[in-house]
Amino acid sequence: MHIRVESGSLEPEELRNEIDLEGCGSVVSFVGITRGEEDGHMVEYLEFDSWEEALPGVLTRLAEQAIADFGVKSVVMAHRTGVVPPEDPIVCIHVGSAHREEGFAACSWLITELKSQAPLWKKEVREDGEIWKSGLG
Repeated sequence: MHIRVESGSLEPEELRNEIDLEGCGSVVSFVGITRGEEDGHMVEYLEFDSWEEALPGVLTRLAEQAIADFGVKSVVMAHRTGVVPPEDPIVCIHVGSAHREEGFAACSWLITELKSQAPLWKKEVREDGEIWKSGLG
């Protein structure tokens, strides 16, 4: 398991090298990026604020739960904080597993739970103003 919170750029390909592949037959990955348009308006950037002391622990707990519940071998998760321009990665999840089914299930569960549990708040800065997105994630 490997967890990172990045204030600078996120490199999904480099993070992929952190996954433990022993006994794996599959790697399932999810990379979330900043959209350049939302509701018909150009997005200049997203800004993520976090509860810095708690975020790594929440991500670690989610990774541990995915390993236990889905029987996957390895999880690598990273999330950006600060300003993220369009087309740049925000979040990256790599799941190593013996078979693809549990890898896909774990990866999907991880992004859903991260968005609902991680102490992250997102401000969208668009051509028509700023919008704080409701809720965590």
